[in-house]
Amino acid sequence: MRWTLSSSTVIAAMVAVFSIIAQPAFAGSAWDEVKGSVFGKQAVEDGRGIVALSAPYRPEDMRAVPIGIDAAFGDGRTVKTVNFIIDENPTPVVAVFHMGPGRDQVSIKANFRVDRQSDVRAVVEASDGKLYMVSQLIKFAGGQSSCSAPPMGDPAEIIANMGKMQYAQIAGASTASGVLSHGKIDLSHPNHTGMVMDQQTLLYTPVKFVSEIAVRQGDEQVFVAEGSIALSQNPHIEFDMKRNGAAELEVSAKDIDNASWTTKFPVVPQS
Repeated sequence: MRWTLSSSTVIAAMVAVFSIIAQPAFAGSAWDEVKGSVFGKQAVEDGRGIVALSAPYRPEDMRAVPIGIDAAFGDGRTVKTVNFIIDENPTPVVAVFHMGPGRDQVSIKANFRVDRQSDVRAVVEASDGKLYMVSQLIKFAGGQSSCSAPPMGDPAEIIANMGKMQYAQIAGASTASGVLSHGKIDLSHPNHTGMVMDQQTLLYTPVKFVSEIAVRQGDEQVFVAEGSIALSQNPHIEFDMKRNGAAELEVSAKDIDNASWTTKFPVVPQS
């Protein structure tokens, strides 16, 4: 199931969710609206035993909350997509990862902005189209709402470094079934939410978020991730992959202003 986060969709979603926020809160109302908008009437089954969600109950920094999943099918099915959802965020669908072929087990983690106390969810789509969900409450850690918090760092330096990438393999994270390599990507990008007011001009900084991050191992897709304003500043993603013998990993990214970047990284040979 492909959920495309275009700029027009983002604006419409923000308006819709702000309308919900302005009304009295009812248990489950945010999720009910998100579920209907994204998955329609399709059943979303309990994912416990298939999907494990990791997220801090009370994060240290709401601007960069690590949220991850480990999903595995032992019945021949594979992981098609992983949807990360934060119910109370201005754009609740915060990222969608479209996995490469043949992945019966997947580990994905990314840093997200969590705007306020909210249930966070992972909805995993299997190769047969069935959906499995797990969820967890994240408490508000205090301070400014993360989506309206200004980027950290010198603005000129942020612009100069935009698009620069780093990749590193995570040592000691090998698992079974041929999934040998765990890696992490860091992309320099402010990921402007469009909700931050410039204190000098009193104008809002235009929205400019990373719309896609794609990773390929040689000719083979590892994943393509659709982003949103909820990706943290300088997006950080950790992932695993089945090694296919390719010597290079290609990482490409683009944002909603059609800026794009591609970097190739050497992959340490499989031992």
